[in-house]
Amino acid sequence: MFEFAVMAFINIDDLPSKEIIKGYTARAIHTGTMSFIYWSVEAGATMPLHNHMHEQVAHVLSGSFELSVAGETKLLEPGLVAVIPPFVEHGGRAITACELLDVFYPERDDYKFAD
Repeated sequence: MFEFAVMAFINIDDLPSKEIIKGYTARAIHTGTMSFIYWSVEAGATMPLHNHMHEQVAHVLSGSFELSVAGETKLLEPGLVAVIPPFVEHGGRAITACELLDVFYPERDDYKFAD
């Protein structure tokens, strides 16, 4: 976990990682107001439908990810971003191995982990 109160430069590769669910390994940065979760996702790994109190912006950095939000499904590839309001049901699956970035507001306490 990395938290900071002043400007910092962070190498994502230096952050501790944790497998959150099968096939989804996360590295996290928490700013005090937002959480940035960098995911490495195995091809075929599924994120079950769920919802939470956080606003979420989902961005595919590499690969292809099929995302369903409120019953609408899209294939996300680099350049297409999904904005998911609080409490809206969503889930998906990795079509290929993926690198994803999810930004949450407010911070996700459940993604605060260390080595």
